[in-house]
Amino acid sequence: MPAPAFLLPAHPLDPRRVDPQFAWEARLLRDLGGEQYLVDHDALLAGDAHAAVRLVPAGRGPLWYRGWMLPSRRYAEFAAALSERGGQLLTSPPGYASAHELPGWYEVFEGATPQSAWLPLAGAGGGGGVEPPGAERLAPAVARLGGQGPAIVKDYVKSRKHEWDEACYIPELADLPAVERVVARFVELQAEHLAGGVVLRRFEEYTRVEWDTRGAPSGGGSGDGDGGGSGDGDGRGSGSGDASGGRREAGRDGRRRAVEARVWWLDGEPVLVGPHPDLPGCPAAPDLSVVRPLVRALGCRFVTTDLAERADGSGWRVVEVGDGQVSELPRGIDPSGLLIALLAA
Repeated sequence: MPAPAFLLPAHPLDPRRVDPQFAWEARLLRDLGGEQYLVDHDALLAGDAHAAVRLVPAGRGPLWYRGWMLPSRRYAEFAAALSERGGQLLTSPPGYASAHELPGWYEVFEGATPQSAWLPLAGAGGGGGVEPPGAERLAPAVARLGGQGPAIVKDYVKSRKHEWDEACYIPELADLPAVERVVARFVELQAEHLAGGVVLRRFEEYTRVEWDTRGAPSGGGSGDGDGGGSGDGDGRGSGSGDASGGRREAGRDGRRRAVEARVWWLDGEPVLVGPHPDLPGCPAAPDLSVVRPLVRALGCRFVTTDLAERADGSGWRVVEVGDGQVSELPRGIDPSGLLIALLAA
């Protein structure tokens, strides 16, 4: 069987060039002797998978995708279109959904990740308006989290950390009108990009550093962690989708950010450990003893885990799980070992 080729997103304005966001990765792949082809991400999102893969040669065989996030249903269409041309994505559509969406991975990681409850919403991701859940639907989810204490809201993939107070953070679950208000605003802002439904996640405290806007530490400390914070929900994001978040602090230069590591796993083994892409250069050395058997139990070939250390020093928590094909690589680290491992998979 030939070595896997890589599929990268094309430039939105020039289908014969790679998207600028992935140009450095494409250059590194070429240096490693990797074969690569371009796909049209916008066509994939629009539901025209056959047009999206027209530049992939027929009969190519095994393939890895490295690109922007796709809704799970679009990924399934992507895989089907490639299969008709004799190509095989090495991450199956069920495997992609399991790693990409919280309901797919939560049961395996329960106890190692903030407690969560979710509500599917009709029409989510369908391009039209979605009705936010009212208090009567939210109340059972709140009860499953114990009925009190702080939480954050997100969808199956992302939160809206940049609208922390209005569409992300819930100071007190017992205040059901406040829960309803934050959830409704979140659903409104996510709009057509809402993935799956609404998730409520327990707020946890993680070790933090002061991180200025230039991506450099300005001092240590610990503070509130969101237990499942970020992601810009524009439908074109890369990354695992729910990186460390945190509320903005007063001051000109920065914000307190959770010290977070992203671990890249291939066939149950950690291949690359680095900082979260939001904090390039921030050192993190997570303990993988708890998460390793959980990744293996998930059974997905290529995944990432975002890990943060609890502020009380009681251990590392799984903030997010993601499909490795759509997880962003942080700048400043050498991913050659990861790409070599993928080429040999």
